[in-house]
Amino acid sequence: MVTWLRRALWDVVPRDHRQSTADLRRRQIVTAVFVAIGGVVLGLSLRIEPGSAWFYPATLVLAGVWVIGAFASGPLHLGRIHAGDDLRRPVLLPIAIGLGLAGVFVVGALLVRQVDFLQAQVQDVLDHADSGSWPLLVLITAVNGIAEELFFRGAAYAAIPVHPVAWTTLAYTIATLATGNVMLVFAAVVLGAVVGLERRASGGVLAPILTHCTWSLTMLFALPALF
Repeated sequence: MVTWLRRALWDVVPRDHRQSTADLRRRQIVTAVFVAIGGVVLGLSLRIEPGSAWFYPATLVLAGVWVIGAFASGPLHLGRIHAGDDLRRPVLLPIAIGLGLAGVFVVGALLVRQVDFLQAQVQDVLDHADSGSWPLLVLITAVNGIAEELFFRGAAYAAIPVHPVAWTTLAYTIATLATGNVMLVFAAVVLGAVVGLERRASGGVLAPILTHCTWSLTMLFALPALF
């Protein structure tokens, strides 16, 4: 178990993703612009009344912002992790990490239920699930998870030459602050740090995407049963 986690989160695989100074500066400018746009769209989408027909288009627009920003910034990479003496695309380990992270959050949710303010913060998010179409919610959750990782662990990570795990986690958290929801901000810090380490180790966005989607889809089904 320790060896698997070290390969997924810590052991950095060799790669050559060098950028010219001009390419790096361009990526930094594009990333900064789309962080600002995405934060505004995210805040607006979560302030839409539960049950409103505008909720789905707004969240898909947000995903579009992240995806366009990611690919506009420059090349993206899938990444690899150590598998014995070989390097392979990370699949099973990121999914397992996402499930484990979801389990930690479920345990935390049992404590959150005891604090009225925090319970209300979680309920604000769940109100959209309670009044929405489950197939569409699953689709939107997965699409936004993919889009966020393409941008934050793809474009933004590559735009930051020093301490990218810390800075991309901070950028992701700042964007989430637009929601005004304390629990979403806390989740952004924890999730951002984990997928940031995966990005650092693997050199690509595949592991962060799989962990993020596994975690978010699990929480989508688990939290309504707890609150």
